[in-house]
Amino acid sequence: MKKILGIILGLFLLQNICLADTGISFVYINGSNNNDEKMQNWYLEGVQKLHPVIKEKFEKSKEIKEAFLDKPQYKINEAPVIFFWGDKSKNDLEFVQQQLDLSKAFSPTLAYKVRSMLTAYLHDAIWVQKQHNMLPILDELNETVIKEAQKGNKVILYGYSAGTFITYEYMFNKLPYLDPEDLFNELEVSDNVKKFALEHPLENTCISALSKAQIGTVSQNGHLLLKKIDDNSLEESYLKLQEATKTSCAPPDTFLGVVNFASPLVLFYSDLADPEYELNDYNKLMLKYIIENGNFFITVNFREDPLGFPSSRNLTIDEMQKLANIEITNPKGFVYDNSSVWSKRSVLFAHTSYWSARKTFAKAVVKAFTNGYKLQYDKEFQQKVLENNKRKIKFEML
Repeated sequence: MKKILGIILGLFLLQNICLADTGISFVYINGSNNNDEKMQNWYLEGVQKLHPVIKEKFEKSKEIKEAFLDKPQYKINEAPVIFFWGDKSKNDLEFVQQQLDLSKAFSPTLAYKVRSMLTAYLHDAIWVQKQHNMLPILDELNETVIKEAQKGNKVILYGYSAGTFITYEYMFNKLPYLDPEDLFNELEVSDNVKKFALEHPLENTCISALSKAQIGTVSQNGHLLLKKIDDNSLEESYLKLQEATKTSCAPPDTFLGVVNFASPLVLFYSDLADPEYELNDYNKLMLKYIIENGNFFITVNFREDPLGFPSSRNLTIDEMQKLANIEITNPKGFVYDNSSVWSKRSVLFAHTSYWSARKTFAKAVVKAFTNGYKLQYDKEFQQKVLENNKRKIKFEML
């Protein structure tokens, strides 16, 4: 009798777990110039004001409901998740400021003030781009994502200003878009190692796991460098990939997408346009993964924001396949840019106005999601956009 009751209780608990709500956590990532207490509080207060507005806009959108909210087990969590990295550059910034103070005695006042302004706005953006600073931040962010997954939550990453570098690097380093067998076939390894990989298939992995398993790492010039070890050691490292994938890559079925805003990403990552930059091949695989796995990558900028750079032209999946020379099967996700949003703010203040103009910003994010989704999966809407683009091209040629 006890055994039967135990089975019934187990089934009841399993049913409750299956019916439990799956929360969607919005993870907000700060930008540059947020490393002192005043600016940190400004950012934290801004997120607290923005989150309920953007949550409400998401919940009222028909397209977003169709994508993931129109399911009884999904809901957007009430509290925002704030991932703050601004304090990590504090020591380095203090050193720069000390050197800056030395110049005060002999520099013209205007030159000193310009240096001070550039230091405040650009130091963190340059600092976080350096690989030895970025990688620990990505690991810490992934720990945040893993904790949300353990709570049963899915996540959307919101990257503000230099925080867009972190969202991009997170996708590049942590999304499991690499097939180990294909990877080893393309790299300069012996035929024996290629055969070993073929005979020991593993699930997809990520760039971070390659380093964790001590197989290789990505160099500053965009090349994937294998460790110089013998075949046996390389095969042992290959088998470590399975465990490294679990600990170093984004947890399965947790990452929904990215919303970047006030984004200078293109300005700081312009080397991605270089055809000799090997990472472009991995970016194509990342794009393919995002589209095929139903994720999204949205950019929203105020048009008055001098640091808000469009991330790309809005392309259909067919256009992406031709341009990137990739094959996308069973597409479900999308990439979309909405950088033409009027904030009605001065050019001087637009970059920091996404919190004060939160209703305009929240509406623009939902519009980007709606139009991005429709551009790929609403053929009538897609045709209108393509015809409009043709008219624009003809007008520009006149």
